[in-house]
Amino acid sequence: MLPLSLLRGAISHPVLVELKNGETYNGQLINVDNWMNLNLKEVVCTSKDGDKFWRMGECYIRGSAIKYMRVPDEVAEMVKADMARNKGRPDKRPGGFQNNRGRGGAGPFRGGGRGGGPGRGGGKSFRGGGAGGGGGNPREE
Repeated sequence: MLPLSLLRGAISHPVLVELKNGETYNGQLINVDNWMNLNLKEVVCTSKDGDKFWRMGECYIRGSAIKYMRVPDEVAEMVKADMARNKGRPDKRPGGFQNNRGRGGAGPFRGGGRGGGPGRGGGKSFRGGGAGGGGGNPREE
């Protein structure tokens, strides 16, 4: 199970986050991004020594500062069940069309691969020299 899929499944659940500097944050997970940056609400922050507490409405935690996180067991089970349910489905590629893109390939403005085929494109002709002279299909000369 990937960490980001687990964290996305934990949205709207309580989490405990310990930072590399020793502070801990307990709160409800609102959002997580691809860099594991977190938004929490109804947060209680505890100092490194555990003697000071702060209550905050919301907070933002940078992903690179996180040492570890604790999520409820029910979230892990829910994400496992979702992954098992989606395992048989084919992956959908984001970004729309991805066929016939790149070098060569078929298409009205493409040659027959690298270098093109005879009579394709509007490149220079090496027969009949000069500017504008003899371009196009060499069989038509």
